[in-house]
Amino acid sequence: MSRLLVKNIIAENIMDVDATVKGWIRSVRNSKKFSFIVLNDGSCQDSLQIVVDDVLPNYADVASLLSGSAVAITGRLVKGGGKVQSIEMQAKSIEIIGRVDETYPLQKKATSLEFLREQAHLRIRTNTFGAVMRVRHHLAMATHEFFSKRGFFYLNSPIISGVDAEGAGEMFTVSTLATHASKAPKTKEGNFDFSKDYFGKETYLAVTGQLEGECYAMGLGAIYTFGPTFRSENSNTTRHLSEFWMIEPEVAFADLDEIADLAADYIKFLISYALEHAHKELEFLMSREDSTAAKNHMEILKHVRDSKFHRVTYTEAMEILSKVDPKVKKFEYPTEWGCELQTEHERYLAEEHFKMPVIVTDYPKEFKAFYMKLNPDGKTVRAMDILVPGIGEIIGGSQREDNLERLTKRMDEMNMQQEPLWWYLDLRRFGSVPHAGFGLGFERAIMYITGMNNIRDVIPFPRTPKNCDF
Repeated sequence: MSRLLVKNIIAENIMDVDATVKGWIRSVRNSKKFSFIVLNDGSCQDSLQIVVDDVLPNYADVASLLSGSAVAITGRLVKGGGKVQSIEMQAKSIEIIGRVDETYPLQKKATSLEFLREQAHLRIRTNTFGAVMRVRHHLAMATHEFFSKRGFFYLNSPIISGVDAEGAGEMFTVSTLATHASKAPKTKEGNFDFSKDYFGKETYLAVTGQLEGECYAMGLGAIYTFGPTFRSENSNTTRHLSEFWMIEPEVAFADLDEIADLAADYIKFLISYALEHAHKELEFLMSREDSTAAKNHMEILKHVRDSKFHRVTYTEAMEILSKVDPKVKKFEYPTEWGCELQTEHERYLAEEHFKMPVIVTDYPKEFKAFYMKLNPDGKTVRAMDILVPGIGEIIGGSQREDNLERLTKRMDEMNMQQEPLWWYLDLRRFGSVPHAGFGLGFERAIMYITGMNNIRDVIPFPRTPKNCDF
């Protein structure tokens, strides 16, 4: 007899047949003559109720099982007797595959998300994390579908890099010398001699795949990277990880307006896909007792999906913010031209002023990366951020500087060494074209769509300062 997944049983309304299901027990309720087992196999948000009569040869063993035990159950699928269960199974035989004892940390009572982060190897067996990870899967599939159908090619950018692509210095060094630090070759100054290291130079875990993506966009036309990136920022907030995943498309012969349109379409597609393929998961996540997601979060998502994204320049945005009456809305951070937009500013623009998603363009060059195209005013660059109600910025992108002279001048202004990026400069020497791209932090998108409040709860094994246990 073939094994059936619970999602197929529910979706296809399979009844009046014998079947086998395998999974983990969520709960057991015993009476004198029969027991109810709630079984979940991870395939969907729903669980299957199993009715077990005491005539089963191993009924006493089954009745003693605790939540978390793994079983294989064969029985008859029939119409459910309760208001909630549309289908249930009448057990004919139960094989106990893996028991748990009283030390199993995931008890039936509610468990805090903080505690579950200490049990990252087991937390996937809870309703909450099963829902989050299924949403994560669907958003990954949506990403590939979106870009593939638009003619983009999936590029695997390197995880090890020889350059600080963002210029922030928050990078993890990759070295074999540090393993034997006392015996490692040193320079005259007493530093590691990286010329003797594995790669013959100082190398790092990549903070972005963008620069490599630009290379391949110059031959394939349109690419997207989707992989892990790393940042050694010593930040222990609910929005930061040391290891996280990024989606970074790059398009040749494109300008900022085109890439902004692409980014807006992508956000809408992610939301639409999640609402269609993971609706039960989203409903569950937004109804949890420990959830602080707004009750209307689902409506916010639908509003973003259905909205036309408003466009405004950074200068116009700052003018709007500077005119806000402090008696009505008092900002913690300044709203003068040249200051960075903070989350409070972004959310005000998207939630209170425009009441819709906003694309902010043309930021001051002082706080943007070296590779962004300079505007004719010499003060701003062709950069854009997409702001959405609920969190503020969700996507950042830019048109890249395609002129060699202007790019090298900008690097000199920022005291950047040109030699490590000789290959990147070659792209401007040989057949340079206008091109643009953006970056989306995958975990940030999952947080937004699921309504989860801590980024550690939307990645299987979070890496943060002082935390790398699993």
